[in-house]
Amino acid sequence: MEYTIKKLAQLSGVSTRTLRYYDEIKLLKPARVNSSGYRIYGRQEVDRLQQILFYRSLNMKLEDIRKSLDQTDFNFEAALEQHYHELVKKREQIDLLLLTVEKTLRYHKGEIHMQDTEKFNAFKQQKLAENEQLYGQEIREKYGEKKVEASNKKWENMSESTFKEMTQIEENMLNALKELQQTQDLESDTAKTIYDSHKKWLSFSWPNYSPEAHKGLADMYLTDERFAAYYDEKGGKNTTELLCQVIKKYAK
Repeated sequence: MEYTIKKLAQLSGVSTRTLRYYDEIKLLKPARVNSSGYRIYGRQEVDRLQQILFYRSLNMKLEDIRKSLDQTDFNFEAALEQHYHELVKKREQIDLLLLTVEKTLRYHKGEIHMQDTEKFNAFKQQKLAENEQLYGQEIREKYGEKKVEASNKKWENMSESTFKEMTQIEENMLNALKELQQTQDLESDTAKTIYDSHKKWLSFSWPNYSPEAHKGLADMYLTDERFAAYYDEKGGKNTTELLCQVIKKYAK
């Protein structure tokens, strides 16, 4: 069956404007354009749009989606199986959050006792899942499976007070980075504070520290736009680059 762009928009819930944009960036081209100038989409395009929407539900960037779908060895069934497992993980995260909310309500009503660690389990698991989705492959290639799993285990077992301390250290570090943005003085006490804070922040999840691994992480920050976006969004433009300069200078 074939669809005009309007019919495909009605079928999929994706606006015609978005479909035109997908055409412009070569993410979803129509099967053909008829004599009247209308875009016409067939079964192959419908299946590709479904795949695009699966990837979008996992917060994947459009450019990365296009690259994945355009691979000559792209396997549609394997991709569907991957989507299925990712969605199951999301469901498990939501179930854990719902359970935490339910137990918290009962706790505040005086019906049950709730350990402090239970109050944060769902959030920690959610963060682990997000990190795995965004950076799992890269960090495993760089540091190995054992180190990553040890780091995840340390994170899971973190107490409420430790979690709060870690969050506060990161906030202080970001504030110091904003200050260093103004001076650009890598010899300053502020720069040294940033390094010490980042090192301590890593210690909450790293099973052990090494300057080489710290500098390797800085390299990853610089080469992976997802890391850069995290720090630049929180600290302002070029925050990631400045942080990496600090790490490279003091990690010895």
